[in-house]
Amino acid sequence: MSADHSKQAEILSQYTNVDQLRIHYLEAVPVEDDELPPILLIHGFPTSSYLWRNIMPALAARRRVIAIDLPGYGASDKPLNVSYSFRFYQRVIDGFLDNLGITDINLVVHDIGGPIGVYWAVHQAERVRSLVLLNTLVFSDFSWAVMAFLFCCKLPGVRHLLSSPWGLKYSMYIGMLNHDRITNEMIQNIQQPFVDKLARKALLQAGAGLVPEGFKDMENKLSRLTMPVRIINGTKDRILPDMPSTAKRIKDILPQTTVTSLPHCGHFLQEDDPVQVAALLADFFSVRSSVLNAEMDEKAVVM
Repeated sequence: MSADHSKQAEILSQYTNVDQLRIHYLEAVPVEDDELPPILLIHGFPTSSYLWRNIMPALAARRRVIAIDLPGYGASDKPLNVSYSFRFYQRVIDGFLDNLGITDINLVVHDIGGPIGVYWAVHQAERVRSLVLLNTLVFSDFSWAVMAFLFCCKLPGVRHLLSSPWGLKYSMYIGMLNHDRITNEMIQNIQQPFVDKLARKALLQAGAGLVPEGFKDMENKLSRLTMPVRIINGTKDRILPDMPSTAKRIKDILPQTTVTSLPHCGHFLQEDDPVQVAALLADFFSVRSSVLNAEMDEKAVVM
């Protein structure tokens, strides 16, 4: 059965509670539900599920697509009495998927959402059907850019500037190559979750909460990932300029990885060229769906 591409998937704003935290997420209802494993999209700093708004419709022709607001971001709760650690986010993702009745997923991650998602994946590898990484970090030997970011999150004065309306706006300008795509609506949606001083403080805690020990644990377990892996890299990334070397290291450990470089995109490639990024993701998941359906048909014949 082929999906009717003349129809647009409906995107719903939803909430659920995990460990007494209110978690917001966007959910795209598929045009034709083939009951394939859903796609979970995880954002990074300082964004939210809003980052995926132009990507979700293209992925939801045949399956459920979900973009979470991680705690500390977006419309989700922003507690100050928690440690925004790898294990904290692991528990949140576990509870979130349990609430939504999801067992197996296809995972797409970006920026700080990368280590959060990959850490969860290396501990739940049997639940991940495929993995896509967009401009992110994975390894424990941080680049100068990551070290500078962590320093800024903790340095008095600078940290407040980083999380200020100006700092949030500037993060999009430095993170995007195509500035003509930056709109007032985009900037307002980036700034709005952090109008409150305590919310900005939580953002900084979340940004600096992932410790090197967690990265080392993830790095040591990375070879557990046997599912198909795709990397889509905006090569003009001024926030994570070492992404090409990160992609190479991942491919050395996970030879099933395929890498696509987009020279006309920066760090926020979902904003620089949402059409091409969505098309690349849709093609990847379409191929995966065909393989999965063939495997299911083969099993049916054997039985």
